[in-house]
Amino acid sequence: MSVLVVTGTCTGVGKTVVTAALAALAAARGASVAVVKPGQTGVEPGEPGDLDDVRRLAGVTDLHECARFPDPLSPAAAARHAGLPPVRLPEVAGEVGTLAASRSLVLVEGAGGLLVRYDDEGRTIADLARWLGAAVLVVTRPGLGTLNHTALTLEALAHRGVQLAGVVVGAWPDDPDLAMRGNLRDLETIAARPLAGALPAGAGALDPAEFLLAARGGLAPAFGGAFDPVAFHAAHGLPQKEIP
Repeated sequence: MSVLVVTGTCTGVGKTVVTAALAALAAARGASVAVVKPGQTGVEPGEPGDLDDVRRLAGVTDLHECARFPDPLSPAAAARHAGLPPVRLPEVAGEVGTLAASRSLVLVEGAGGLLVRYDDEGRTIADLARWLGAAVLVVTRPGLGTLNHTALTLEALAHRGVQLAGVVVGAWPDDPDLAMRGNLRDLETIAARPLAGALPAGAGALDPAEFLLAARGGLAPAFGGAFDPVAFHAAHGLPQKEIP
């Protein structure tokens, strides 16, 4: 049994694509995998949400959305605005534990960043990971601002005693700029370990077969992929002549 929580340094960094990549690789090796979304925001009832993207990309159908709110706000704010009960993370922890007892892997995708509030008591996805004893995979952006966001996220994890599973760039472009290439080294310094992956930008628009190939190339062997951070640096890192 294994639980992995996927969070981001902020919203729109590629958490769902990374979650789908993890699910696709697990399913491809024959593992039983479930995906849990504790709180889906910004989606009306009956509209496709993040788990529908996971289903489309990874072919996984063991999907569990615990709560949904129509406004594109934090789960706590969206629940208040809609006049609905908030996400009850202690109950989500119980559901995840039940799923983990009979699945090889349970993936839990958070909303927004690590410390986004799920209720008026201030509970966060970091609390859920701590209760579950689960490691957290952090998805980040490649460009300007990512170093501060990533450092703050990792510091918050460490302060709460939550294990870091790795840092993944959620959307690496075909033509990275100087800041992006330079950030590779600094992201690894902040994490005190090599990158755990980098998914290509636009991966979420691929068909399932192409997406599986992108997942294999974009995630490290620890997650079932073949991502090689040394080779990635050689192909995309800051050239020696550009180092200040």
